[in-house]
Amino acid sequence: MASVTSTYARAFADVVIDTRLDGAKTLKELQDVVRMVSESKPLREVWESPAIPAEQKRGLLDAIASREGFSDPLRNFVAVLIDHGRIPFLGGIVTQFEHELNEHLGFSEAEITSARELSEAERRSLEAEVEKLTGKKVRARYSQDAAILGGAIVKVGSTIYDGSVAGQLERIREQIAGSSN
Repeated sequence: MASVTSTYARAFADVVIDTRLDGAKTLKELQDVVRMVSESKPLREVWESPAIPAEQKRGLLDAIASREGFSDPLRNFVAVLIDHGRIPFLGGIVTQFEHELNEHLGFSEAEITSARELSEAERRSLEAEVEKLTGKKVRARYSQDAAILGGAIVKVGSTIYDGSVAGQLERIREQIAGSSN
């Protein structure tokens, strides 16, 4: 599956960049398609069914694209996925597409977990710190986990920066346990 998602995601990211499409708008459109497919069993069944002719599937796609105002490149990309039986991989392709786009544009993706909802000022400050660490602009996703007690945990790629109270307490516990040996 990883090679399928990577291949299609990379190819579409190249199209978006080469044709100078608005990456954020295209990503939003793709996410809208994922949402429609995941929320509509009949749509999913039609697009995934080998018994339904490709022309009918594309006709349905054209009606949706027209109604939603999707760009031609996005419509064409989804048509390729339909024609090649790749709709079941759509969610993974879109996730990988976002990574490809961010990497090409020089963005670093960060997953930030905090104990509480952060204000806009706190988010900007935290993102500025992560930008200093990575040397890249940051696109952050935020989540909350009360179990970390306070502070934040930042994951960039495979690197984790643990500034949580729970993490600090664990490090203190390890130091105490280590010094008593």
